[in-house]
Amino acid sequence: MPDVVVVGAGPVGLTVAGDLAESGVQVTVLEQRRGEHDPTATRAFAVHARTLELLEARGVADAVLGSQTGWATAMELCDGVDVDLSRLPSRYQGVLVTPQYHVDTPLKGRARSLGVEIQYGTQVIAVDQDDHGVTVLARTDGGELAYRASYLVGADGTHSAVRKAVGVPFPGERFLRSIMLADVRLGDPPPPGLLRSDGGDGAFATLAPYGDGWWRVIAWDERASRMSPGVPVELEHLVSVLRRAHGRSYGINSPRWTSRFGADGRLAVTYRAGRVLLVGDAAHQHSPAGGQSMNLGIQDAANLSWRLARVVRGAPDRLLDGYTAERRPVAREVLRSSSVMLRLLLARSRLGRAVRQAAGRAGLGVPPVARKLTGCLSGIGVRYPRPRGAHRLVGTRAPDIALPDGTRLHRALRPGRFLLLSPHGSADGWGGRIRYDPTTIDGAAALVRPDGYVAWAGEPAQRVDPSESVLEHWVGTRS
Repeated sequence: MPDVVVVGAGPVGLTVAGDLAESGVQVTVLEQRRGEHDPTATRAFAVHARTLELLEARGVADAVLGSQTGWATAMELCDGVDVDLSRLPSRYQGVLVTPQYHVDTPLKGRARSLGVEIQYGTQVIAVDQDDHGVTVLARTDGGELAYRASYLVGADGTHSAVRKAVGVPFPGERFLRSIMLADVRLGDPPPPGLLRSDGGDGAFATLAPYGDGWWRVIAWDERASRMSPGVPVELEHLVSVLRRAHGRSYGINSPRWTSRFGADGRLAVTYRAGRVLLVGDAAHQHSPAGGQSMNLGIQDAANLSWRLARVVRGAPDRLLDGYTAERRPVAREVLRSSSVMLRLLLARSRLGRAVRQAAGRAGLGVPPVARKLTGCLSGIGVRYPRPRGAHRLVGTRAPDIALPDGTRLHRALRPGRFLLLSPHGSADGWGGRIRYDPTTIDGAAALVRPDGYVAWAGEPAQRVDPSESVLEHWVGTRS
């Protein structure tokens, strides 16, 4: 019997599964699709800086970066209002534009190398839980099968069967219908290094460079907003939308893949129902503006996986409550900010577009506003609630400082292992669950969680180290 069943073999579910397996937890992944799907048919296309840092900690960032990809150092939201990502406090100063399968593939390879079993063609039809575990009933080609585990993770997307089975409410509203996606060639492309969005006359479009001559187009047309998902996307329609939204068509041609989808703004009332946890699109949906969906989900996975691994190994079950407490407010903020961006893009009148341009340029000219926006888009600026009286670093993302042995902090992190930074600390007796390095963050001793956030900090470092009770709360008892 596996310790954990994960439903969904996308990048979010694979991140959770790989992390748990690397921490010694037995995992089975159930996926409704029957085998591998068309690798070009993916909605996600942007990998933001914080996600790349998490992929680096999992040893797969180089594989993602080494694929045929584009790199954008700025995002033009509308009318020449650019969000500069080239100064992010990260090694990844920009946004990677790549098809989702370039992220899926190395995460799948990692999970399988760690012993994760992925079962395709398995549709969840019921979930039952008790004080000791969860039973998942699934339909397969060979009939119905029951899977028993200590915990269940629903990473099965916007129409999550897991979420529905446990009755977690998913309130919200439909933003847009019939959003068009296409991977195309451009005969007259915009300048390189820019992910460009614009809108007007009841239409908007985003252009993202893959870096290999292909471009992802996301477009919407108010005049055709009632078209059903099954209606084909026509090249002539994309040309029309680009001309209305951007004022030019960029010589768009040769679509290799097209699709339609609807965008909702929804947020699960909780990410936890007993022994069932929700991650990614199963827990939240938002506007496509900013390209944050996959990123938000992978960041959910990093927060959940180390907690779940600890609980499976005997930590108090209440440790899982911190997952909803920390991650749901982040999704709520992304839902709010992405809907604001979408409404700005859809400004119809000439006056409305002039106002958004003036407001955008004025706002981004104020450094704190610009930092907040880039931090939200990239994920770098996410911080978690800090307990009263705690050090200012607690709840913040640990910077990617150089460690004494020449490695960097994010590469030194591995799922399930904490990092203790102190000139006079020790990792003795913790059974490999803590890595110790004799350094500090801005002069402060710090305990960094496996997801890269500071759990504890104290200064001056020469006199303060985490107490035994602090370490036991976060890491567990000594071996």
